[in-house]
Amino acid sequence: MKVSINQLPFILAVYYTVIINLPIAREIIHIIDGLESVKIGFIITIPFFFLAAFNFIFELFSWPKMAKPFFVFLLLTSSLVSYGMFNYGIYVDYGMIENLFETNTSEASSYLSLYSVLWVVFMGGLPAILLSLTKLEKISWKRFLARKTVSITCSLLVVTVIAALYYKDYASIGRNNKHLQKMIIPTEYARATVKYINNTYFKKPMVYRELGLDAKLSKGDSSTTKPTLLVFVLGETARVQNYQYYGYERETNAYTKPFDPVFFSHVESCGTATAVSVPCMFSNMNRGNYDKERAYHQDNAIDIMKRAGIHSVWIEHDGGDKGVAHQIKKKTIAPDDEDHHCSNNNCYDTDLLDSFEDDTKGLQQDSILFYHISGSHGPTYYKRYPSSHRRFAPDCPRSDIENCTNEEVVNSYDNTILYTDFFIAQTIEKLQKLEDEYNVALIYISDHGESLGENGIYLHGMPYSLAPPEQTHVPMMFWASDALLKNKHLDTECLRKIGKEQSFSHDNLFDSLLGFMDVATSEYRKKQDIFALCRS
Repeated sequence: MKVSINQLPFILAVYYTVIINLPIAREIIHIIDGLESVKIGFIITIPFFFLAAFNFIFELFSWPKMAKPFFVFLLLTSSLVSYGMFNYGIYVDYGMIENLFETNTSEASSYLSLYSVLWVVFMGGLPAILLSLTKLEKISWKRFLARKTVSITCSLLVVTVIAALYYKDYASIGRNNKHLQKMIIPTEYARATVKYINNTYFKKPMVYRELGLDAKLSKGDSSTTKPTLLVFVLGETARVQNYQYYGYERETNAYTKPFDPVFFSHVESCGTATAVSVPCMFSNMNRGNYDKERAYHQDNAIDIMKRAGIHSVWIEHDGGDKGVAHQIKKKTIAPDDEDHHCSNNNCYDTDLLDSFEDDTKGLQQDSILFYHISGSHGPTYYKRYPSSHRRFAPDCPRSDIENCTNEEVVNSYDNTILYTDFFIAQTIEKLQKLEDEYNVALIYISDHGESLGENGIYLHGMPYSLAPPEQTHVPMMFWASDALLKNKHLDTECLRKIGKEQSFSHDNLFDSLLGFMDVATSEYRKKQDIFALCRS
C-alpha cells in the first residue's frame, strides 16, 4: 500500500478527529445538550475545526524518515490516553504524566485488562502496524514543500473562517469549560510529557538546601524516661466520604471503633496523585506555593526530625517514598520477598507488620515507623484485601472497573477501607503491648481520594482546580496512649472537638509532626500545628 507523505497528516487528522478524540467529542455533546440554545452552524463546524487544527499540527511533524516512527509512537501513546480518558474520566496533564513516570511496574500492571489491551490494540496498535507497512511515496523536495505549504495554508484558512463566524460560541464554551483543553489528544499529554522530561532530565538542578540546622529535642514532661514511639500510617487513595466516622452508612471503621481514635473530618489533600501529595505534605510548603523541584532539593520534616535525633524507618508497600525518606532507613515488601508470607503472589498491607517486633525492639530514643500502605489503590481494589475480609459483596474482581456495576465497584472500594481499618487496629494492638516501654501513638492520613463513578469520573489524578471533593477530601485519624497524652499535655476532648469542627489540610502536617515529636527549630510554625491547638 502506498500513500503520499503529503496525504499522511490529513489521514491522521481524520483518524484523530473521528476515533482518538472520542472522549472530548462525548464531553462536547454533553455540554451542548445542557445549553439553552445553540447555533446549528456552530455545531457543524466543530469537527472541521478539529480536523483543520490536527492537520496543521501533524504537518509540522511530517517529514521524510521521521514521519513513520514519530506517528507510530504517537498512535500507540494516544490510544492509551484515549482509553484512560474515555473510561475513567482522567486528564493526562503534567501532574498525571509525573505520576505515570514515577509509578512502578506493579502499579502499572494493575491497569491491565483484556478490555484495555483490546482498546489499545484496535485503536493504536493496528493503525500503527498499518502505518509501518505503508510505503510513503517519494517526491521531490520542491513538490513536497509546495504541497505542505498549501496544506498548512488551507488549515489555517479553515480555522480562521470558523473563528470569524463563531468566535463568540467557541470562546464561551472554552472559557466556561476550561477542562476541554486538557482533553485534546495528543496536544495536552504531549506538551506535558515534553515539559516533564525537560524539568526532570535536562533542566539544571537546584542546589540542595538544608533546613532546621538548629533542630533539637525539647521534651515535654521531664519526669518520664520512656521514649516516644509514633507509627505514622500514610494511606493510599482513601476518601473520607466512605468512612463510617464521617457519617457513611456502612461499618467501614468497625475494627478501630473499640479504640475510639480521634477523627479529623475536614482534611484537604495537597494533590490528587501520590507523586504530588507525598512530597508536598512532608515539605514546609503549603499547597498554594508548592514547587516539586524545590521540595526535592531541600530538607523535609523527616530530615529535620532525624537531625534532632529521632530514629526513623520507612517501610514501603506502595511504589516508593517519592524522595521523602532519602536520609533514613527504608524497607520494601514485595511478593518475591523470602522473609514475607505473601499469598497469591500478592502482598497485603498487614504483611508490613511482620517485622514490627524487630523494628520496635530496644529503642533508646524517640522513634517513628512510617508505614506507606497500598490502602485503596485502584483500579484493582480487590487485590488490596484477602477473601476473608470480603465483607461487602458482590465486589469487582477485575481491573477494568468500568465493566463492573457501580455497586460492585463501591463494594470493592469499601472492602479496602475496612481492611485499612483492620491494619490500623492491628497496629494499635501491637502499640498497646509496648506501653510499658514507650509512650505510643499512631497517626493515619491518606495522600488523596478517589472517584468511584460520580459524574462518570473514576480513579484520581484530575487537575486540582477541577477535581471533585471525592479526590481531595481525605481521612485523618489519631490515637495515643494515656501516658503519651499526659507527657505531651494533649487534651483528647479538645482534639475531638477541632477534628469535627475545624478544617485542616496536608499543609498542617510538617509543623504538626515537628510539634508532636517535640522538635524545636526555627522552621516550626505553631499556627500550623494541629496539636498545638490542644496542648496545655
